[in-house]
Amino acid sequence: MQNSFIIFQKLLVLFGFMLIGYLSYKKKWISDDTSSQISGLIVNIFNPALIISGVIGSVGNGNWNLVIMDLILAVSLFVVLILISPAFVRILGVKKDERNIYAVMLIFSNLGFMGIPIIEELYGREAIFYVALYTLVYNILFYTYGIYLFEKERAMQTGQKAKIIFHWKKMINPGMVACLAALLIFAFQIDAPAPAVSFVQYLGNAAIPLSMIITGVSLAKMPLIEVFKDIKMYQFTFLKMLVIPMIAAFAIRLFHLDPVLSGIMVLMFGMPNGSMAVMMAIDYGLDSSICSRGIVLTTLLSIITLPIVAYLI
Repeated sequence: MQNSFIIFQKLLVLFGFMLIGYLSYKKKWISDDTSSQISGLIVNIFNPALIISGVIGSVGNGNWNLVIMDLILAVSLFVVLILISPAFVRILGVKKDERNIYAVMLIFSNLGFMGIPIIEELYGREAIFYVALYTLVYNILFYTYGIYLFEKERAMQTGQKAKIIFHWKKMINPGMVACLAALLIFAFQIDAPAPAVSFVQYLGNAAIPLSMIITGVSLAKMPLIEVFKDIKMYQFTFLKMLVIPMIAAFAIRLFHLDPVLSGIMVLMFGMPNGSMAVMMAIDYGLDSSICSRGIVLTTLLSIITLPIVAYLI
């Protein structure tokens, strides 16, 4: 119950930032160009700094057994989601020409901008590093298997053959570099000077409020009535953010793992949709409105679902 209350309080703070973004866009204090520029800063500077801040300045606190187990759990999470996605979309009754989009939304959640502040609140700043390992696996899979799903979707709609394309260059992005840098700092126990630690932590601290403000801006751009009328998205949210995390919570207890690592994994299962699917759908000329509605509804309902999931860890 304590975990649920902690997460609920943290979500109230995050939703407060979202409300600021929502009102700022409606009041025209933030324009489309401004939000795009701020997003660039978040993705390329603030979020990578947040990832590195999880290990910098904490020399001597490393445990390779936990790191390896966390990597195994991260890979397991995505393997499970990939394996169940075909049955998931059929249970939902998703139309054949939308199944790949729903599969992407199931597999690739908002592990960073929502996951990091919640995990930090529950388990401390050092736990950010464990979330970073999930984002490392996320990046590798999104630019391989995720791209393949978008290729399949476009091929289905155009009647062409799907191509298996690995976008290796896109995987070399600031977030991936930050994950690798965090691994190196952890592996070699690099002791950074105090000013460098403060600099990185200040930058990282800016990522959370700014990312949620931009999420609020995204909400302001959406016709919310269309979101709340989408019955299929309610069903999707119920299965993705309640049923699957609950099953994961009961299953992971059988292995008697470190409580922090098992708690992180269960919460990662319960995170709302991420924005990468929207950007990639636009890039492939597909209907991005499904992904947009998914982000809005899952994010809003996470204030209900995540405390419930946290009660089980």
